[in-house]
Amino acid sequence: MTITLRASAAAPLRGRGSVPGDKSLSHRALMLAALTVGTSRITGLLTGEDVLATAAALRALGVDLRVDEDGEAVVQGVGVGGLAEPDRPLDLGNAGTGARLLLGLLAGHPFTSFMTGDDSLRQRPMQRVIAPLEMMGARFLARSGGRLPLAITGSTELLPIRYQQPVPSAQVKSAVLLAGLHAAGATTVVEPAPSRDHTERLLRHLGAELQIEPQPDGGVAITIQGQPELRAQDFAVPADPSSAAFPLVAAALVEGSALSLPGIGVNPLRTGLVDCLREMGAELALDNARELGGEPVADLRIRASRLVGITVPAERAPSMIDEYPILAVAAACAHGRTHLAGLAELKVKESDRLAAIAEGLAACGVAVELGADSLTITGCGGPPPGGAVLAARHDHRIAMSFLVLGSCAQAPVTVTGAETIASSFPGFAPLLNGLGARIETIG
Repeated sequence: MTITLRASAAAPLRGRGSVPGDKSLSHRALMLAALTVGTSRITGLLTGEDVLATAAALRALGVDLRVDEDGEAVVQGVGVGGLAEPDRPLDLGNAGTGARLLLGLLAGHPFTSFMTGDDSLRQRPMQRVIAPLEMMGARFLARSGGRLPLAITGSTELLPIRYQQPVPSAQVKSAVLLAGLHAAGATTVVEPAPSRDHTERLLRHLGAELQIEPQPDGGVAITIQGQPELRAQDFAVPADPSSAAFPLVAAALVEGSALSLPGIGVNPLRTGLVDCLREMGAELALDNARELGGEPVADLRIRASRLVGITVPAERAPSMIDEYPILAVAAACAHGRTHLAGLAELKVKESDRLAAIAEGLAACGVAVELGADSLTITGCGGPPPGGAVLAARHDHRIAMSFLVLGSCAQAPVTVTGAETIASSFPGFAPLLNGLGARIETIG
C-alpha cells in the first residue's frame, strides 16, 4: 500500500522518546544466534520489515525462531554449518544488510540457494561481497554487477583467506567473517579504515576467537579462527543511533525543543553524527553511559540551538554513512555553508542518496552544490522555504529526513512512497507526533 505523509511546522519537541532497536545489530543478532548451540533470547530487537525479512529467510533455512511484536526473540541455534537447504527463494525485501550478510553464511553450506528482493534491493550491487566469497570457494550465478536475483552454491571446504578491502565496508567485512566461521583456519579482513564493529563484538560475545590488529596506515586487520562452537546467549539490542538521528536533529532545529532519547547505542564507530552536531553548536549531552550486550549505550539529551555550517572530512564517512541525509537537513537550517566529502558510497544505498539529497534540498529552496562525491549546502540560517512534494525512492532515510525538514520549514513538505519507513522505523510518525511534530497521512 502506498503511503503519502505531509510534515508541517512542529511545535517544540519535548519529552522522552524511545526509538526502535538497532537495525544493524538486529540482523546480526538473529544470524549469529542461529549459528550457536542452544537457545538464545534477544530483547530490544527491531521489528521493522528489513529485520523480519532476515528472520523469514532464517526460518526457510531451517532455524526455529520466534519474534514477538515487542521485539523479543527466541532462537534455537543449529550450530555453525547447520543450516538446511531452502525449498523456496529467499526474499530479503529491502534488507541490504540482511542480503549481504546472509551470503556470508550461505557460502559455508553445500547447497544452492536463490536470493531476491524488492525493486530497490535488486538494483544494489552485490559484487563486492561476491568477490571475496568466490575466493573462498563459493559459486555464484547473478545478474550483471552481481545484482539480485542470484544463486549461491556454498561449500563445506571453504578456504581461509586474507582479504584487503578496497574501501571500508562493515557489510563486506561481516560477510567474509561469517564465511570464515565455516573455513578451517584463520580468515583475515584488512580494512583501510575502521568501519562499524558490531559483528566483531557480537562474535566475541558468543565465544568466537577474534584478533584485531591496528595497521601502520590507520587501517585494521580482523582475524577469525574458523569452525568454533558458538555459545547461545541472552542479550539485549540497544536503540538504533541511526533512527535516533531523526528526532535528535528535529529537536536541534525546532525552537524551544528539549528532548531525551534513552538507551541509544553510542558505539564509537557510529557516533559521527553526534560529533558533527556538536561541532555545529548543538547542545547535546550523553548521560548514564553503560554497556548493553557488549555495546556502549547512553541516554542522549538535546536542546534546540543555533547551528553553524562546518566541513565534514571524508574520513568520518564510515562512522555516519547512514546519517548524511539527516545531517544535510541540519545543514540546510544552519548559518553558513556545510561541506560534506567522501560521499560516493551514498550512490549505492537504497537509492542514489547523493542525488536524492541534492534534488530534495533544491526543491525545498535550499542552495546546494553537488559534486562527484560531495555536497556543499548553504544554510538558510533558520527555517528553509520547504513546500515541495518529494518521492521517497524506496529509501526510508530519505523519506524520514525530508519529513524532518518539513517539521522545521516555512511550508509543509510532502513525501510519497513513505511506506518504506516501516523497513527500519515502524511508528516513526506517531513517535514524533507524540513529541510535538505534525506529520499526517494524506490522500
